Parts: sequence; C-alpha cells; structure tokens
Amino acid sequence: MRRRRAKRDLTIEQQLARGPIDLPYLALTLLLTAIGLVMLLSSSYASAYYESGDPYYYFTRQLGFALLGIVAMFLIPKIDYQRLRLLSVPAIFLSVVLLALVLTPLGRAGGGAQRWISIAGIRFQPLEVAKVSVVMFFAARLSKRNDQLKAPPKKWNRHTPVGRIGAVLDKIGFLELVPYGVILLVVLFLLYKQPHMSGMILVLVAAASVLFASGIRLYWFVGVGTAAAGALWFVITQTEYMTARINSWLNPTADLQGDGLQLWQSQIAIGSGGLLGVGLGNSHQKYLFLPEEHNDFIFAIVCEELGLVGACLIIALFALLIIRGYWLALHARDRFGTLLIVGLNTLMAAQVLLNLGVVTGVLPTTGISLPFFSYGGTALAVQLASAGIVLGVSRQIVAPRAE
Repeated sequence: MRRRRAKRDLTIEQQLARGPIDLPYLALTLLLTAIGLVMLLSSSYASAYYESGDPYYYFTRQLGFALLGIVAMFLIPKIDYQRLRLLSVPAIFLSVVLLALVLTPLGRAGGGAQRWISIAGIRFQPLEVAKVSVVMFFAARLSKRNDQLKAPPKKWNRHTPVGRIGAVLDKIGFLELVPYGVILLVVLFLLYKQPHMSGMILVLVAAASVLFASGIRLYWFVGVGTAAAGALWFVITQTEYMTARINSWLNPTADLQGDGLQLWQSQIAIGSGGLLGVGLGNSHQKYLFLPEEHNDFIFAIVCEELGLVGACLIIALFALLIIRGYWLALHARDRFGTLLIVGLNTLMAAQVLLNLGVVTGVLPTTGISLPFFSYGGTALAVQLASAGIVLGVSRQIVAPRAE
C-alpha cells in the first residue's frame, strides 16, 4: 500500500523518468561492445606482447574502461535527462579549456599531431568530451527555439544603416546563428591547431545535425557547408602532414615504406579474408604488418578474420543501432530529447561511416576510430555514457494509446 501511495504522489515527470529503458538499443550496444572487446583482444595480441611483454595489455585496459562505461550507461538513465540542460554550458566551457590544454606542455603528440593531454597519469583526447558537449549545448539552446520565434520580433531603427543591416540579418536568421557559430569557430580553431581534420569534420556533422533537426533554414546548410568544405580543403592543402596523407591515399604504392604502407596493408588484410575469413585469431596482418591494427584499422582485421560475412553482420548491427536511435529520437517526449539523440546518433553514424571509408580506401587516412571496437579507453567510456543519455531519453517515451 505504501508503495502504491508513494507512486501516486509522484509527479508526471518523476513517473516518466522511472519508465523502462529501451531494451533493443541497450542489447545492440552491449552486443557491439562485447564483439569489439573480442576483436580488440585478437587484433592487439601480437603488438601488445611486442611493446609491453603482456599480450593482454591493451585488452585489460580496454576492459576496465568498458566496465566503467557500462556502469555509467546504467546510472545516467536514472537521472532525469532534463538536468543536462543546466550542464550544457559548463560542459562546453570545460571542453574548450581541455582543447586549449592540448596546446600547452600538458599536451602529448603522436602520429604527427598533438591531440592528447595527460592529467594525473591519464592520457585522453579532449575531442571525445568536446563532441558530446557541442551536442548538449546546441540541443539545450535550440530546444527553446519555437518559443523564441513566437516572441515579438526585435524592432530595428530602419532610418540608420546599422538598423537596416540588423533588420536584414535578423530576417534571414543570421543573428540567431551567431552564438552557435562562435562556439563552433572556437572549437574548430583549437582542433585546427592540433591539427585534427577528422575531429573538425565530426564536430561539424554533429552540430549540423542538431541545427537541421531544429528547423534551421536549408539555405544556411548549403552556404555554410560550401564554405566549410572550402575551408577544410584550404587546411588540407596548407598543412604538410595532411597533404602527405592525401597523396598517400591517391597513390599508396608510391611510398610503401612510409605513408602508403597502412592503406596498402589494410587492403591486403581485407582481401585475404575472403567470404568467411581466416578464422578468429588467425590474422597474419596483425603481426606488426598493419600499423594501428588494434586502433583505427581494427576493421581490416575484422574483415581478415571473419570475412565478408562477418564484416557485413557487424555493419548490420551498427545500422540497426543507428536506426533504433533515430526511432527513439522521433518518439522522444520533448524537443530537447529529440535533438540530443539526433546529435549523438548522427555523431556515431558519421564516425562509423568515416572509419569504414578510411579502412577500405574510399576516404583518405584520418585518425577516426571505430566506435566500440578501436582501442581507446576514454573514447569507449564516453561512447557508452552517450548511449546512457539516449537510454535516459528512452525512459520518458510515452507509448501511444491503443484505439
């Protein structure tokens, strides 16, 4: 009786926050995490033994972060996701600070770029935090957009040049985009200084998805997208390290002892797998032939060991997870929940597509990891925590009534 009375005393919001999480999304996330851990163990066995003397070195560290992320994934849905509105501003501020620290003595370099920081012995990429923070900030502000549009329009003094310009900019929606543009420019500039072109692309895609879902006019995406593509091309052509990667992508056989080695060995691994693969644990390329075989190019080992069939099954699991995420976004209780899931889901979808494109040689080699598979404890923990945010939104989905 006391439990029933206590349940009746709860507000509608509190009762919704105690709803069930979405089991299909949870099952797919856990399944991909488990498969990713197995493939990480298989792909990293040789390099871990060679580098540290412990063949389980990468696996045990990844497993620890996976458990931490799973705990976060189950705890986050217990908190009403509406509280993320209040955390969005501190989160974006923290992300900017962490990205700036990469350029200080706390920053750590690797692979021709400085993208990591080391604090208290923990090394991680601030980009992982920044991607989620940008989505949270944009979703929190844009979820109120309809109310802001209904407010009385600002009156401009059209008798002055400033007033006339302001009225035009307000009419086309430019002034509305200024806060988001400032945040994006700051984050993109800090990523450019690392440099991290793939990170810039992911942040742009995540931000654009939230803006699009909020109803920003389409011509802004055409104009800004064209400008962003031109800016990225300028960055690529003016950065020696990025130009070298483009050249190695166009002609990997020109430098098989240097920049072309990774892509060439990746294609050998994929081709060696055939239809059914050489068998789990039987990869030849992981024996120090393929660089980053347990990180950005882990999918090449997946193709070699599990073959075309296994690779397609894993791609299908990712596709189901992404489709389920968008389904949850369409059925979210409010606009904030919808925009949160759209941003996080699009971020994961873009990362999967870009990584597969790089590994197969469709796209130039960049530092984009494969979610749930590639080695990177912080990245995996953040990905699982992001899944927790999606599951938190799913708890407040109101089922349609039966007619």
